[in-house]
Amino acid sequence: MTTPDNWRKSSYSGGGDGNNCVEIAPTPTHTTVRDSKTPTRATLTFPTPTFTTFLEALKKSRHPHP
Repeated sequence: MTTPDNWRKSSYSGGGDGNNCVEIAPTPTHTTVRDSKTPTRATLTFPTPTFTTFLEALKKSRHPHP
């Protein structure tokens, strides 16, 4: 697998230099995740549907429906 070149930081990366977050590099079939503090270290890659389900679960846990 090649190294993605379309890394994006979370909009929740915080103040200062914004390095306290994760970065993602989405493609049509996979989403790769890395730690913004150590971008040259290991990454995690997930099939896009799996990553989408993960994000939806996070959103639901933060804003549960009554």
